[in-house]
Amino acid sequence: MALATAAVAGAAAAAYLDAKFHIRHDLNSGGLSNTAGKALEFIQDRERRNKLLLYHCLEDHARDQPNRPFLEYAGQSWTYKQFFADLQRVGNWLMNDLGLQRGEMVALDGPNSAEYLMLWFGLEGIGASVSFINSHLTGQPLVHSVKLCGARYLIAERDVENLVGPHLDELAKAGVQTVWFDEAFVDSLSDSTPLPESRRNGISAQEVRNLIYTSGTTGLPKGVMILVGRHLNTAKSVAEYLKLTPCDKFYTCLPLYHGAAQGLCTTPVIFSGASMRLGRKFSHKTFWPEVHESGANRLQYVGELCRYLVNATVHPLERSHNLQEAWGNGMRPDVWEVFRQRFNIPVIHELYAATDGLGATFNWNRGEFSRNAIGIRGSLWYWNNGKNEVRAKINPDTEDIVRGDDGWVIEAGTGEPGEVLHRIEPSMKVAAFKGYFKNEEASEKRWMQNVFEPNDLFFRSGDVMRVDAEGRVFFVDRLGDTFRWKSENVSTNEVSDVMGTFDQIAECNVYGVQVPHADGRCGCAMIVTQPPATPDTLNLAALAQHVTSALPRYAVPIFLRVAPQLSYTGTFKIQKGQAKREGVDFDLIERSGSKDRLFWLPPGESSYVPYRREDWEALNQGKIKL
Repeated sequence: MALATAAVAGAAAAAYLDAKFHIRHDLNSGGLSNTAGKALEFIQDRERRNKLLLYHCLEDHARDQPNRPFLEYAGQSWTYKQFFADLQRVGNWLMNDLGLQRGEMVALDGPNSAEYLMLWFGLEGIGASVSFINSHLTGQPLVHSVKLCGARYLIAERDVENLVGPHLDELAKAGVQTVWFDEAFVDSLSDSTPLPESRRNGISAQEVRNLIYTSGTTGLPKGVMILVGRHLNTAKSVAEYLKLTPCDKFYTCLPLYHGAAQGLCTTPVIFSGASMRLGRKFSHKTFWPEVHESGANRLQYVGELCRYLVNATVHPLERSHNLQEAWGNGMRPDVWEVFRQRFNIPVIHELYAATDGLGATFNWNRGEFSRNAIGIRGSLWYWNNGKNEVRAKINPDTEDIVRGDDGWVIEAGTGEPGEVLHRIEPSMKVAAFKGYFKNEEASEKRWMQNVFEPNDLFFRSGDVMRVDAEGRVFFVDRLGDTFRWKSENVSTNEVSDVMGTFDQIAECNVYGVQVPHADGRCGCAMIVTQPPATPDTLNLAALAQHVTSALPRYAVPIFLRVAPQLSYTGTFKIQKGQAKREGVDFDLIERSGSKDRLFWLPPGESSYVPYRREDWEALNQGKIKL
């Protein structure tokens, strides 16, 4: 009896310590945190064996588990053996007909398809590199991205001809030949000669494998250089962290040109020998039927995709699926639990990572405690990593990192937002972050020296986070997405979360706008109404009461802009640029041709009311001060 009692007491004590210090969480999800040594050993071993490419993983699976399913797309399916055989046909065309050389970079443009994957890994198979072009681009951003990578060829799907076609002459003058592909063309390729191993032998872990472009929300896209070693190690790390097995199946409809669909889904699936169902693009009409039909047990998401699903009308198949886990980033607090309950997906597996960043956080969430967080930090994590990942105090006016009287950076306190910095050994600088392709100035801005001691080196994430007393990590904002009003720092994400809980709002985009005779920027919210609500039936008084009761007064959006829809990038990031430039200037808004409805909350009023030209003129003349 005494032994049983002692065992129960011991188990209770262990459970208490685990809950207080998050020991199991650090052991499980902290596995990606302190792995530099293991990663180096893994990459060196693969380099010695000439096995550094994902192509090599496909080759191994085709040999060892040839009949294992790999890919489903548009009613067709491929085993690993079948897909690898197709790579030989595609690779021979690239090598023999186009004359592509080992180490040459090729621009690839198109929406998701099986043929896109074949071109990606066919290029790997002949030792070439890929510059992944955002398939939604046209105009200057498209031309800039293609010319930047120095490619001789732009291989583009016929589906984007309307975007690429107007710029063929300009690309040709820059020495870029555009080659079109589609399903019929790839099917017509017949040379199945095995691709020569000489094309892949001796590849270095430090070679640039791919370029993945930033979204271009603040300017022209920047090409992030992904090294061969990092490419493979990310696939391995994510696959092991998610415990992927050949029995797992992912569903993704996120664009393959972006790091999320690549490094968080496709390459881990290939590394582990699992399978995937690929959607061409996100559409509510096809999303649930594809998820249902696939039988996938894992779903990849981004936050705005989830918001769209929650705001959409009920689909008959939205709970008829095999999903056990949703894995992704950007799930907002006002969507989180609604998404889980409505679609019956037990686990929301939120992460934080960036293509042009270092480090990551993970939150495998089933219950209340870690809901809305991007990660949890326990004592073991701090013991291993506390000096290597820190949150630096930032000046709320300038967003500069704050240094003390002694010249060293000040760390943010518990519950205080701060920019995340990652310590890097100076000798590992290039290996950790190669930088932006042909943009040394932007690359160097990501580094800080002499942070806590002479000559130390830290990488700036550009992201602001806070950690509460319980060790929960919360994403606050991207630097530049906060604004200063009434001497206070306002987070656009936190205001959007509050507004998103109002039942007549489907989508919300919060940003700061300049107004005459006022310092800083005041809040403006561009919103899309949730049917059956319309701009005419929007309960402006109830909305004002909702936000003023939930937010400090300085954070309450003074202006509302009701739009038919928000503008998104191809990776579901909200485009804020034009709306921020127009602000609440009537002349600029009318010049843009916008038919959006404008409202505002005048000083002393308790309800939003229509915002008129005479109000703008009164603000301009200083007759009304906010």
